[in-house]
Amino acid sequence: MSVKRQNLIGAYVGAIYQLEKLVWDMTEEQVYAKPISGKWSTLELVAHLADFEPLFADRMKRVISGDAEFLIPGDEDKFSSSLFYQKRNITQELGLIRGIRLQMAGILTKIGSDDWQKTGNHTVKGVVSLEQILEGINYHIPHHLPFLAAKREALGLPKQFPGMD
Repeated sequence: MSVKRQNLIGAYVGAIYQLEKLVWDMTEEQVYAKPISGKWSTLELVAHLADFEPLFADRMKRVISGDAEFLIPGDEDKFSSSLFYQKRNITQELGLIRGIRLQMAGILTKIGSDDWQKTGNHTVKGVVSLEQILEGINYHIPHHLPFLAAKREALGLPKQFPGMD
């Protein structure tokens, strides 16, 4: 496997730990709090991430298996307004993210180099390869980490922990 692909998989798994570092010490009250007006709580943000992980994994699995004629996007506004984000359990949401990412990482480390070039037809983005899909997925959690850090700071918690970049 190429170094680039190893790095993609490493970043995919590493995002789990970056996310968990930002929520591990929060109390239940802090998880539910909305310290920044008009923004999601930590729980709502993590629920959002958890809702998209199965969708992302499905895209990759369908591309690998050759069943990717139509890869559909999710609608974060519809998800957040109807799927009870503020009433979920953060431990379950984090566990779902971790479980899906570790399962997919195991699959990705076993596939052949030809599989990385397989494509699917995303209904918005057009034709995308497995490698391009993973590159896009790798943006999702890191994109949200600064928002979590801002919530921590607004709650009086340290913004970051040693070792977090």
